[in-house]
Amino acid sequence: MEIKWYLFLALALFVLGITGVLTRRNSIIIFMCIELMLNAVNLLLIAFSKMHLTNANAFSGSVATSGQIFVFFIMIVAAAEVSVGLAIIVMYFRNTRSVDINFLNRLKN
Repeated sequence: MEIKWYLFLALALFVLGITGVLTRRNSIIIFMCIELMLNAVNLLLIAFSKMHLTNANAFSGSVATSGQIFVFFIMIVAAAEVSVGLAIIVMYFRNTRSVDINFLNRLKN
């Protein structure tokens, strides 16, 4: 499969994530859109790593997998983000009975 199809899919996922972050008011939906953007970046890293692996010679095998290792670390950070972010959203919901981000203006006072 050509790299351009991976690029189009990742671009569509990333634009969908940005659109969701900028237009939605529900904090859980915004959180999911941020995760969608991270997954779009992961898709690109894996696609470029695979492209580099097919173009690399036999002596640079460790360099060709560096994109896949980087994706693994992004997934670890995303898992930590999910645990902390969902805990914050749950505590926010317990205190306000809402997940609307416009309600956060009341926390300033």
